[in-house]
Amino acid sequence: MRADDLLFVLLIGHGSFDGTEAKFNLVGPDLSSAEWAALLKPVPGQIVVVNTTAASFPFLAHLSGPRRVVITATDSVAQRFDTVFPEFFVRALTDANADLDKNGRVSMWEAFAAASMGVRRYYTQRGQLSTEHAIIDDNGDGVGREAGGEGTDGSVSSRMYLDPDVPGSAPTDEELLRLLQKRATLQIDVDELKQRRQLMTPDEYQKEFERLMIALASVSQDIRRKQKT
Repeated sequence: MRADDLLFVLLIGHGSFDGTEAKFNLVGPDLSSAEWAALLKPVPGQIVVVNTTAASFPFLAHLSGPRRVVITATDSVAQRFDTVFPEFFVRALTDANADLDKNGRVSMWEAFAAASMGVRRYYTQRGQLSTEHAIIDDNGDGVGREAGGEGTDGSVSSRMYLDPDVPGSAPTDEELLRLLQKRATLQIDVDELKQRRQLMTPDEYQKEFERLMIALASVSQDIRRKQKT
């Protein structure tokens, strides 16, 4: 590899955490997050690592760094159940609906956001509490954030693609991308609220519904203004 190359590592299968180390299960000795870090350390160029397994959270701190994007399917070592994140992430890579900024390409951030929302909808539709929350780190601090959460991660991954640059493709507008992602998250919040309606009083439901509708209208207005500039 050269300094301007991109290495993409996608881990699908089973993961574990023994109280000390998180590992990706293999035939033979399993590789811990620290061992993965040692293997990747000498590799030049940009690196994207997506660990879609249960108990993948410790990989974030061990593998994050400059010019790296690290995504884990879980945000806690306590999340040890099998994940559905890989199905949604792989699908998002070639799904036009995941292309939030409509520039004809799906970035790592967009694939992460689309998969995160797919996971959220999966559990909501089944009336279950989510046993996984994916996070992303692309600023090298090893902290990461959820797709709809607070944080500075997202700038690097929103410009990182697996496909070669397409001549004439529209540049990524980070502000517009954040607004589009926020709108998509609010739309899922509305779906989730409707699922919980029977567990709420009429006043509670109406109050929360109005709050979400106002927020959705506000962000939609911001998107229209941004698209006109």
